[in-house]
Amino acid sequence: AHEINNPVGFVSSNLQTLKTYSKEMLELIAAYQAAEALISDRDTLAAIRDLRQSFDIEFLQEDLPALIRESEEGLLRVRNIVQDLKEFSHVSESEWQAADLNAGLDSTLNVVWNEVKYKARVNKHYGEIPPVECLAAQLNQVFMNLIVNAVQALDENDGMGTITLTTGHQDEWAWVEVKDSGRGMSEDVKRRIFEPFFTTKPIGKGTGLGMSVSYSIVHKHHGRIEVDSAPGHGSRFRVWVPVKHRAADEME
Repeated sequence: AHEINNPVGFVSSNLQTLKTYSKEMLELIAAYQAAEALISDRDTLAAIRDLRQSFDIEFLQEDLPALIRESEEGLLRVRNIVQDLKEFSHVSESEWQAADLNAGLDSTLNVVWNEVKYKARVNKHYGEIPPVECLAAQLNQVFMNLIVNAVQALDENDGMGTITLTTGHQDEWAWVEVKDSGRGMSEDVKRRIFEPFFTTKPIGKGTGLGMSVSYSIVHKHHGRIEVDSAPGHGSRFRVWVPVKHRAADEME
């Protein structure tokens, strides 16, 4: 992340300096404009007005602050994207640690937002979840697969679809649910959805590994995935994982 954050820091610092310089320059231009009335020489006054018109000073005075403001907003977006990617990947975490699944789900949604924003409205119904001992990056991979799968299940001919993200916990379990308003699945597809290389997508549009990998990750967490779907009625995937990590020898 520092490969991005470092140059972003340079640009941000320079932009703040540019913001100060431009503010001072615009104040000076405004002072010159106010002083025009004091110029008695007609030729000089005409030359100044020609320059103002050719440079479109009034537009520059409006546009320059707007350009700087948009640049600041762009840098903030870059910082947020980097933070979301760090949250999504948890690059510094390879051990089981307590994680906020709601925050992980949000970060994952931000990472895949370009896949979602033109195809679906997203409704969020997050419950209170205690910190979950997990491999957060791997669970985020599951959330990503489920969200992308939900987007791909939507029928583009029906306009904007709906994806609903819901979370909660029950006893010693936490759960995350991804529901879509897409085409739904037949019983045969439902039975095979977690098989490696199984896909209903056209050739070249998917490997058929996303759901299989998701199943393996959830199984590693001693959890389960519930599937509810019917043709024409969308699909609902609910991931259950224990709040406390249980080692393999504890499961025996």
